Amino acid sequence: MSSFYSRLLNILFLNLFSVPVFAQNLEALVERGEELYNSDVGCWVCHAESGEGLVGPSLHFGPTPADVFDQLESNPVMGVIVSEMNPTDDDLVAISMYIRTLADLPLDAQLPQQWLEALAVVRDNQAEELDFAKTPRDLQIEAIETFASLQETWTRRSKEGSVWSEYPSRVVATFDPGEPKFQPEPGKTYFYENIGTTSSPSVLFDGYVPPTRNGLVVGDAETMEVIASYHLPENLRSVVHTSAMSPDGRYAYIVGPREPTADGSPDPAGSWTMIKLDAITLQPVSQITIGGRLHHGQVFRDKVLFDLFVRDPDGLGLFLFDPETDEVIGGIKDIDMGGFIYTVWTDKDYEYIYALMEPAGYAPGRATGMRSAIDLYQGRLMAVRPFWIAKINPETWEVEAEYPVPGYRPNWAVIDNAKEFIYPVMSSSIASKMNINTGEVIWTNGTGIGPYGAALTADETELWIADKGEAAHHLGRTITIIDTESGHAVETLYASYKADHVLLSPNGKEMWSTSNGEGRIYVYDVETRELLKVIEMPGNGDAHGLIWVHYDENGEPRTVRDQGNFHGGINPAEGAILDY
Repeated sequence: MSSFYSRLLNILFLNLFSVPVFAQNLEALVERGEELYNSDVGCWVCHAESGEGLVGPSLHFGPTPADVFDQLESNPVMGVIVSEMNPTDDDLVAISMYIRTLADLPLDAQLPQQWLEALAVVRDNQAEELDFAKTPRDLQIEAIETFASLQETWTRRSKEGSVWSEYPSRVVATFDPGEPKFQPEPGKTYFYENIGTTSSPSVLFDGYVPPTRNGLVVGDAETMEVIASYHLPENLRSVVHTSAMSPDGRYAYIVGPREPTADGSPDPAGSWTMIKLDAITLQPVSQITIGGRLHHGQVFRDKVLFDLFVRDPDGLGLFLFDPETDEVIGGIKDIDMGGFIYTVWTDKDYEYIYALMEPAGYAPGRATGMRSAIDLYQGRLMAVRPFWIAKINPETWEVEAEYPVPGYRPNWAVIDNAKEFIYPVMSSSIASKMNINTGEVIWTNGTGIGPYGAALTADETELWIADKGEAAHHLGRTITIIDTESGHAVETLYASYKADHVLLSPNGKEMWSTSNGEGRIYVYDVETRELLKVIEMPGNGDAHGLIWVHYDENGEPRTVRDQGNFHGGINPAEGAILDY
């Protein structure tokens, strides 16, 4: 009998006192749930601080701990919660209780006990983890499949010491620059755009005929209207991939063909060239051998920094150009870097050069990176050797650091104003935030298909990425906006076909995106994300890169923005803008 009475007393005790005990702890439970919900990898990242939903659904229906547990077990997106937070049953109860406060649902003191009992039932009914046999190939892949294993075993690719080399550039032709095509006004800001001949007729209007000559376009940055343009002679045609300008804003640079023969036609055995253009007449001034086909260009201190596509046998992968003497000062050869240089980037103070590096061997020469990415998309390759970032000191020309990147074939990189983080954008449809000094990956997440260019907003809370379709099908037509703190996408915008580059304007208010496919520039309002303007290029010539040149009150020009960075005292991240 004593045993019976003892059990009876226990039941009475639970019935009398369990509810009040939970009631007393409800406030602490909600506080604990709030802490977990809003932690660095908490629920707010996908579901918003309000629980109303972002990339994840609204939680205002009041999910129970069993609901959350089911998602943790079955939803791969929530894997980070398991790996980073690893919540206990009590944690799940606390989170569910806090969510009820967000949704204004009643807090019943009996819920925690009911939820714990339900969780126990759910756990008891879990399917057993199956164990499958692994082949020798499975074990090989398992040994190297994590990014952490790559970081732990990384071996330096570049040579020790200086990687500096020189190239004997030559001026092989000069031209009459002609008459001014427009008259710049003091206090005004103008945009410049190089255009080519390779827009995509399939995405334009019926009967479209591409231009046969490259050109330089200038427009009013405030009205977003084209003012003037000039098309170069056909014998100076090559495939355009960038717009570049001297630091003083007086000369533009565009890709040229191989150096000319006696009759002016390109010499198949000659060196690749660059054409220097007058920024007022828009016409050629000179033709200079540079040892490769021009890819990207940007102001670097009082020089211009270029990277190249095809290299001549004695050509460089990147080089510095002196706009005063029209000479290639020197640069770096691929062989000294242990791989192929693709694109190069700098911080706001030009303290370092960051080269995005590609492993050799997937195609001849510099085509290796693109070929590997295409073969991955088309299923011929299951994996490729790693890509990496090389940090170069331009004072000593030594590679001070190397770190691998997640994913494959980084195209673009953005460096924050504090020089703490670098954001590489990969052809494999991901972007990352990495510690610029250690290579630590803060986050990696998906973008739209085949991304290319990217830019940070003035407050650096958002990374805008142009989804070009690079290596996939080259018909991407969106812009993905990623929250830089969480790494999650917050918006996808409709954009042009082959949205290639996207740049924040010098007023800090607009994002300008160039279209290779349509030969247009799309301009968006950063705050509202609305499309403000579509600027048609003459003849719909394919648009690459962008430059803004400002004329001060005395009519003196300076380059204030290009695809590399802001220049000439302009920096929206520090509040230094051009207010037009």
